[in-house]
Amino acid sequence: MLNARAVTKSISGPGGRLDILKGVDLEVTAGEAVSIIGASGSGKSTLLGILAGLDVPTGGQISLLGQEISHLSEDQRASLRAGQVGFVFQSFQLLPSLTALENVMLSLELASAAKQARQIARETLTEVGLGERLLHYPAQLSGGEQQRVAIARAFATRPKILFADEPTGNLDQATGESIVRLLFNLKSSHNTALILVTHDASLAARCDQSYRLNQGILEYA
Repeated sequence: MLNARAVTKSISGPGGRLDILKGVDLEVTAGEAVSIIGASGSGKSTLLGILAGLDVPTGGQISLLGQEISHLSEDQRASLRAGQVGFVFQSFQLLPSLTALENVMLSLELASAAKQARQIARETLTEVGLGERLLHYPAQLSGGEQQRVAIARAFATRPKILFADEPTGNLDQATGESIVRLLFNLKSSHNTALILVTHDASLAARCDQSYRLNQGILEYA
């Protein structure tokens, strides 16, 4: 599913060069769940974005779904992700002018599944327990419900690999536990590889493998 070798990320600023990632190696197989933990500002979200092809590394190689993506253009990376890669953002990233159903349909239409988009979106939202909230807008939904829509959107295309950035970070404990159960149930039922960034030690412990990002170096937790 994913193979990263010697991945680095550096940025330059008034104070000089800042090395965010220093030679990160990571391998994830089909259906495997991997967590990445670390202090705030350690570069976890940066690493996740690079692994998903949303950002580019300064150096190193990344093979995603069997294709080297380190030097692909933004359009080429987007084409590779379409229908095969899901991403769940901490802040949900739902479009406020679209209903829950339309938010999920949009991801399917972008993945060239327009003909079946409404039916699949309806079924997926029902699967995450929102069958009666299809026509509600994000502002009409609780935080937990918005995260369920975001998860439905990510899983609707039946991706081979899913990236999740602090999926419970904006939720209370009880709602967060519900989201975790949902995330892992969907992962198991669809045999989706899962890579998540989290501060939650109990969530990290549920994964097959857990890593810690410490001063730009990825190590076993």
